[in-house]
Amino acid sequence: MAVTREDVVHIAALARLALPEERVPELVAQLNGILAHMDVLRKVDTTGVTGTAGIGDASTPLRPDTGPQIPLARPREAFAPQMRDGFFLVPRLATHETADEEETA
Repeated sequence: MAVTREDVVHIAALARLALPEERVPELVAQLNGILAHMDVLRKVDTTGVTGTAGIGDASTPLRPDTGPQIPLARPREAFAPQMRDGFFLVPRLATHETADEEETA
């Protein structure tokens, strides 16, 4: 699958990147070069090659998360101006709905 000029311009717009028109051909060529290299790698016969340690089902085993809680130098309430039910309350972002809308949902 080849990357087109339109693909690069569309992705740049989605990422809100200011992409100069003179850079578009260079990026198309680079991305197509990467995809061509992936096609070469896909054709490599990997039968009999053992998997990488720590990847997939053979990952590093995790220990249980047990033990005493580490005491804080100050109480949790000192880190935030408001708390409710043990959680920090943070100001809403202007892009989110108002508190009234959320309470009724």
